[in-house]
Amino acid sequence: MTILDPLAARYATWLRLPAEATNDTGDEDPALVRAMPIVLRVERDPQPARTPLLEAAAAAALAVCLDDRAATPEAPWHNEVDIWVRSRIRKVARRARGAHWEAVQDLPGITISVDGAEARALVPGLVAESPKVLSRLQISGSELPEDTPGPVPPETPILWLNPDVPMTVGKAAAQVGHATMLLAALLHATNRADDLKSWSTTNFHCAVRTPTTAHWHQLHPGPDPDKAWQTQRTTAVRDAGFTEVAPGTVTVIAQWRP
Repeated sequence: MTILDPLAARYATWLRLPAEATNDTGDEDPALVRAMPIVLRVERDPQPARTPLLEAAAAAALAVCLDDRAATPEAPWHNEVDIWVRSRIRKVARRARGAHWEAVQDLPGITISVDGAEARALVPGLVAESPKVLSRLQISGSELPEDTPGPVPPETPILWLNPDVPMTVGKAAAQVGHATMLLAALLHATNRADDLKSWSTTNFHCAVRTPTTAHWHQLHPGPDPDKAWQTQRTTAVRDAGFTEVAPGTVTVIAQWRP
């Protein structure tokens, strides 16, 4: 059993929802909204490359969930992570530099570095109770130019970004963080715990790439997500549509390759 089991249990149901139902919050109290903050280190000079920054964010989000400090009911992060996973897995990406970046290192979470780019995922909590050091960081303005990453190393999971849906780096960081969580949840749920353990030894290293539109449609799980996982080892992130994209948009397809 892992803390991500509830996510695996509702995955297929979520993908089959009508688009308009994906952002139905019902009677949700804004004061009770929870999110995982992801802080992206974006210095003025030198700026990080976009792809490594997204790869760092994706790995950091999963690392918090599967850290020993979240593993058992007695562990210090467990309650916050568990409550969050059982509801909507919202993430809010913010950018930081200089002293502000150093300050967020004191908040509970995990920092991952990929090719010099750094992201820190924090333990999720109530948005209304965000610490001042975090709430003063900007959410917008974190755009970075497109880059040209090299070939994907063998046996590396790939997170495919929707080629027809532009996203800021902050939005994309949240989406790839969802993707690694779903990938890990399905690995455990389909008796591939050894693969999940092996992935953890690489700090959940993954590749973020943008496919051609034709390749995207080949990877898309369509109406049968269970079959897509069995045949292609793919899983999809379907966004609720609160920011940037339309409700029900599939933003990322994660593919397990080892």
